[in-house]
Amino acid sequence: MGTEMNYGEAYKKLDRHGQLHVLKYYDELTEEEKTKLLAQIEELDFSVLEYCKNNPANRKGIISPLAAMQLEDIEKKRAQYTEIGLEEIKRGRVAAVLLAGGMGTRLGSDGPKGMYDIGITRPVYIFQRLVENMLEVVRRAGAWFHLFIMTSDRNHKVTEEFFEQHEYFGYRKDYVRFFVQDMVPASDFEGKAYLEERWKISTSPNGNGGWFTSMNKWGLLELVRENGIQWLNVFAVDNVLQRIVDPAFVGATIANQCVAGAKVVRKTNPDEKVGVLCLEDGRPSIVEYYELTDEMKKAKDENGDPAYGFGVILNYLFHEKELERITDGQLPLHVVEKKIPHIDEGGDPVEPEVPNGYKYETLVLDMIHQVRNCLPYEVEREREFAPIKNAVGEDSVETAQKLCRANGIEL
Repeated sequence: MGTEMNYGEAYKKLDRHGQLHVLKYYDELTEEEKTKLLAQIEELDFSVLEYCKNNPANRKGIISPLAAMQLEDIEKKRAQYTEIGLEEIKRGRVAAVLLAGGMGTRLGSDGPKGMYDIGITRPVYIFQRLVENMLEVVRRAGAWFHLFIMTSDRNHKVTEEFFEQHEYFGYRKDYVRFFVQDMVPASDFEGKAYLEERWKISTSPNGNGGWFTSMNKWGLLELVRENGIQWLNVFAVDNVLQRIVDPAFVGATIANQCVAGAKVVRKTNPDEKVGVLCLEDGRPSIVEYYELTDEMKKAKDENGDPAYGFGVILNYLFHEKELERITDGQLPLHVVEKKIPHIDEGGDPVEPEVPNGYKYETLVLDMIHQVRNCLPYEVEREREFAPIKNAVGEDSVETAQKLCRANGIEL
């Protein structure tokens, strides 16, 4: 990092972005608080706050269907795809990236989501289920692959300790690395950064699209290059059935000369709340469920099936060189209205009851639109899709437990 930023440099940086109000209480701070504030100013990218005036991420181009590689097509070539994939894994060319920055708030837990226990007769943690799925591939390939785990500043230490305490659930410790997701400032509606304390800027995680740049910041791309890793399989923490570094998926993406792949499931109904992989201006793109028009929901393909009938499950495979190419520039930023706790003009804490500003995030799904091509790869819902988003009802702990048991997993 070199020497720390001094007051003059911090002043210049803030002035450049119109954020000098951040130093309002500087003279009243203790030496320790001053150091913390200057370190935060050095770390943060204030240019994102200019997006509140002009946000291109919300504009869509011309949308058209992108046909998925369906289960019957995959079955015909499964042996061939699996062989290609296993060979890549054996050669150490594939790694997994787990997005685990989220907390289990909606499940009624104040710990990281991955530490949530879904067991019935014994403890079975979400992290454990994901590792057990990876261990199946390790056994099959007869080779370990690297696992990179993205945490947030809120849950980094406790996540590391949890893995230590549980001996990595049988995974080889020297193949696991943790890194923290970057934070970005949160602002009022005018794009002015809020202060959470007199010495601390309000921040929020930069969205799941920031995983690759955050990995780079933690020096992990050096490890990727040194080890000859060419493919990164990025996946979300909340789906306890998903197959990670799945040999057939890796092989199919390579055999079809794609630089990215996305696992998709057949939607249960046109209104299901999952994003859909399609083409936008001729390039792969993901349309969120709330962006689907009635016309798109009714559209049919040549077989009379829904043209936009496959949903993404946040399990993507990217070629590493393609990731370097697309993250060279700025991914589209999503500017989201949120309630942001802050201090007011008098330095008193405010807990807003209605949205009072913006958080800024990049999304993995936007990375798909940046790549040259992407293979939509169908998987069986019942075998690979058990998301845990809610405590009860749809996509809940209960529905995931049922699906686990249906797949012969002891809970």
